[in-house]
Amino acid sequence: MTRARAIVARAALALLGLINRRRLRKAPPRGTGPVRILLLHAYGMGGTIRTVLNLAAYLSREREVEIVSLVRTNEEPFFAMPPGVKVTFLDDRTAPRGRFAEFLARRPSRLVSKEEKAYHNMSLLTDLRLLRFLRSLRGGVVIGTRPGFNLVMSLFAPPEVVLVGQEHVTFESHGPELQSLIKRRYGRLDAFATLTEADRKEYAKALRKNPPGRLLRIPNAIPELAGDVSPLTEKVVIGIGRIVWAKGFDRLVNAWKTVAEEHPDWVLRIYGGGTPEREEKLQARIDEAGLSDKVFLMGSTPEIGVELSKSSIYAVSSRYEGFGMTILEAMSKGVPVVSFNCPHGPKEIITDGHDGLLVRSKKAAELAAGIGRLIEDEELRREMGANALRTAANYHMEVIGARWTELLADLAQPSPGRAPGAA
Repeated sequence: MTRARAIVARAALALLGLINRRRLRKAPPRGTGPVRILLLHAYGMGGTIRTVLNLAAYLSREREVEIVSLVRTNEEPFFAMPPGVKVTFLDDRTAPRGRFAEFLARRPSRLVSKEEKAYHNMSLLTDLRLLRFLRSLRGGVVIGTRPGFNLVMSLFAPPEVVLVGQEHVTFESHGPELQSLIKRRYGRLDAFATLTEADRKEYAKALRKNPPGRLLRIPNAIPELAGDVSPLTEKVVIGIGRIVWAKGFDRLVNAWKTVAEEHPDWVLRIYGGGTPEREEKLQARIDEAGLSDKVFLMGSTPEIGVELSKSSIYAVSSRYEGFGMTILEAMSKGVPVVSFNCPHGPKEIITDGHDGLLVRSKKAAELAAGIGRLIEDEELRREMGANALRTAANYHMEVIGARWTELLADLAQPSPGRAPGAA
């Protein structure tokens, strides 16, 4: 940043601080009013979207809840929207936007770091509309679901608004610039919630000089899924996730070479979407391995519970996981899990040898061995499936939702969080 721009930025923030202090005199009690959840694209698919809809439905029992989606790229939602929850789009890309809006949409974001994983979805237009939304608020709570949102709202939300940041990936997965911004600005948040205890400890270390008002772990809750508990009789192993490098489906295909040789009557079904290029690349790997009649790319489905109920083992080949929502979804259908012990989520959910298997090695052969063990030992598979159901019960919405209700009630009380008028 040039010296002139730095001076302008400091002057603008000073002015904003003055405006905030004047607003605070007439503001309603902090924490009262609607709960608004900032989401990248509410009509898309993915674990974060599904869990946000789940949380919104629970909170709407007692409070007004609005999901504020930065963009809209689809005419219809992939998941059913919870009744009674308002959904607002800041940048509706399915409708004409006007020449000036199109001009702004072609300019890169100036508020969000290029290291934000959703940066390519953001622009100068989304910057301005996000700012306008934040400055229009009069009280209530805003929950951000990714660093880009958390950082912007920490600077520009009015002082009477309670700010809760949420993280769905690990701190170490962010680039150095984003990590630096997080260390500088997350102290302005009233609360910051991670999905795993390992992540909470990482953030506690990173934010020790500038901590948020509250730093805690609240895992995702299991959404209500269609389908019965699996009888574990189908000769089907299932994998779920976006077809991206992090999910490691290339490693799962490599593991299946061994599984298919020893158990040719079993099949692997992979559910999830990706770019055409990534899907074609994974399909080519399947074909080259001679597994085209053993491994099937099933595409995306909103009824993953039905598919889990028709499987007997859930395989996780991820290189890293922020939490591992699909692990819990599998467990909720009584399906035991075989997972690489990747950072950070699986080992906080799975108790090795009790409700699933954690593979310590990163080698595909070891993952194949774990899958083969459950294929061959039906009694062990059923025992782990029954234990998985009990584990999943700890993550039902009634349990996790109560923790959110308690947090929001606590934040409505005076606390040493963000200083009034901070900018």
